[in-house]
Amino acid sequence: MLRLLFSALSGGLFGAGLLVSGMTDTLKVQGWLDVFGAWDPTLAFVLGGAIAPMMLAWNFSTRRAQPVLGGAFPSPPAALLDRNLVLGSVLFGAGWGIAGLCPGPALASLSWGGTGGMVFLLAMLAGMVATPSLRLSMDRLAGATP
Repeated sequence: MLRLLFSALSGGLFGAGLLVSGMTDTLKVQGWLDVFGAWDPTLAFVLGGAIAPMMLAWNFSTRRAQPVLGGAFPSPPAALLDRNLVLGSVLFGAGWGIAGLCPGPALASLSWGGTGGMVFLLAMLAGMVATPSLRLSMDRLAGATP
């Protein structure tokens, strides 16, 4: 139960941070991504505000045998730069640049994002559902075995 409470509090804090920082404002995000145009560097503080606490959390977690709320720490991701990582990064970045939204801010803006926010969320969910079968098809075309 305590774990669910902390999850809800963390999610609420994350969503509030997205709203306060401007990450749910699509024009502000697109201004951040427009490095060679009307660049808006203010979201760099959001990035720094996300990276600094995570560095501390990772440092703290390496000194513990198990998480404070129980369970186990996830294993570190593989340091593998493969086709899936590159393709996923390109698609994520393209979607973020075109729509000005990514998954977190899209969910945070559902209550006021209007039709555009809902269309983005539905398209994102459709992409998530379609990805496994598309990945298998791509692997077959490339001659790779899953």
